[in-house]
Amino acid sequence: MIPFLELKTQFQAIEPELRAAIDRVLARGWYVLGEECAAFEREFAAYLGIDHAAGVNSGTDAIGLALRALGIGPGDEVITAANTCVPTAVGIVSAGATLVLADADPRTHTIDVQSVASAITPKTRAIVPVHLYGHPCDMDPLIALARAHGLVVVEDCAQAHGARYRGKHCGTLGDAAAFSFYPSKNLGAFGDGGAVVTRDAEVAGRLRRLRHYGQADRYHHVDQGVNSRLDEMQAAILRAKLPYLDAWNAARRGRALRYIERLRHCRAQMPVQAEWAESCWHLFVLQSPERDGLREHLKGRGIGTEIHYPVPLHLQPCYAHLGYREGQFPVSERACREVLSLPLYPELTLGAVDEICAAIEGFFA
Repeated sequence: MIPFLELKTQFQAIEPELRAAIDRVLARGWYVLGEECAAFEREFAAYLGIDHAAGVNSGTDAIGLALRALGIGPGDEVITAANTCVPTAVGIVSAGATLVLADADPRTHTIDVQSVASAITPKTRAIVPVHLYGHPCDMDPLIALARAHGLVVVEDCAQAHGARYRGKHCGTLGDAAAFSFYPSKNLGAFGDGGAVVTRDAEVAGRLRRLRHYGQADRYHHVDQGVNSRLDEMQAAILRAKLPYLDAWNAARRGRALRYIERLRHCRAQMPVQAEWAESCWHLFVLQSPERDGLREHLKGRGIGTEIHYPVPLHLQPCYAHLGYREGQFPVSERACREVLSLPLYPELTLGAVDEICAAIEGFFA
């Protein structure tokens, strides 16, 4: 059996550091908004090369709170990708904003700039580009478009820990960025967790109030906030893991390149890395009209796969009220019918990659 994802081996590799981090929290007896969260915020911001980070409860909350901290709310339209995961949309809606969708680029599967431009209206206030699968969006034209229309940009970096655009870390390119630390991410906690990063001290201060009931001083509330705080245990675990992130991403890259080399002659579209991008390879996603048959073939050989994502946002029942129709975002719809994610994680052996490739080659042969 080759599972799609396996987290135990990573835990075993750095178990002493993780147990020391957990014990440190238990010994201190402080579990919310303490020294571990503050230290992780400093260390994560330093890793990215940005001024401020605020730990929150999840990547979904990170999107919603980032938008709110930037002044986005009811009556404002926010554009994001039709082929992203639903939590992106949930974050936008949680800010009170109206969800507006754009199609994907057929080469990178990230948001298409021209589609974004076509979606802008007088009510548009923000763009949330999603660095999907760990591959950066083409940010220069997106930011130029945003500036031309007076829009803010909140990067969805839930899958982009360590990814770079033209040499700069994803998350440092827009007005703010949202990260998820869900366990399956390149930098994952032992539960839910997230962070918002920004260069703007005023926005960062507002974020820290919003995540803590809108509180400026104890029992004095200046904003209508929420309860969304990265707890001390998760922050300590993330601190233990952060020094390994670049090495883990390099291991992912090596396995992705092995896939591409072995499968380059198969009847499937391999993922690309644009000339301006350095993917962190959160997922390895190939595309084929024969996706469903290939998935069954691999399942029969004990190889786990996933589909990221089978239904685009505009065809989800919960967003039917937006009035989009089938066929409106053809690139996203085709991708949802054809994409298949193969196992990809640092601990996956190259022998397992070769075994997966042999099974895929056998299917297409």
